[in-house]
Amino acid sequence: MTQVAVSTSCPCGSQVSLADCCLPYVKGKRKAETAERLLRARYTAFTQGEIDFILDTHHSKTRGEIKRDEVADWAKSSEWLGLEIQQKSGGEPTDAQGQIIFLARYRADGKEHDHWEHSLFEKEEGEWKFLDAQGLQQGPIRRTEPKIGRNDPCSCGSGKKYKKCHGA
Repeated sequence: MTQVAVSTSCPCGSQVSLADCCLPYVKGKRKAETAERLLRARYTAFTQGEIDFILDTHHSKTRGEIKRDEVADWAKSSEWLGLEIQQKSGGEPTDAQGQIIFLARYRADGKEHDHWEHSLFEKEEGEWKFLDAQGLQQGPIRRTEPKIGRNDPCSCGSGKKYKKCHGA
């Protein structure tokens, strides 16, 4: 387990000290109020090598799919460089589910990596738990071509307006 002074800035990127941010969650002294709070605490747990917290905050529906050795190896063999929340929906104190797209940067084997993920969270017995995730290859989808307007010609070549053809 990596030791970090609790007066240092929290690895989750909050600009708050570790002791006042994620450490109380990772050490089990507080429960995450939101899905984002849990995500930030889980990221911090990776940076600290706190594997038990990572496993304990995994939803029982998918906990059996997790291999402790793989999680521990990734956490401990990586230098964690930062977390950026890109998008979120739900996951507030009154919600039952939440989704977050985030980027976690890390260095492993001398190379920097960008880990994009679309994470799903769900409450279990009133507590936020990490349910599942889908890796994203290059982050959120960004349109490379201009958006086709309703009154533009349809891209299929029919000669009809988009709204009357494939936009219907």
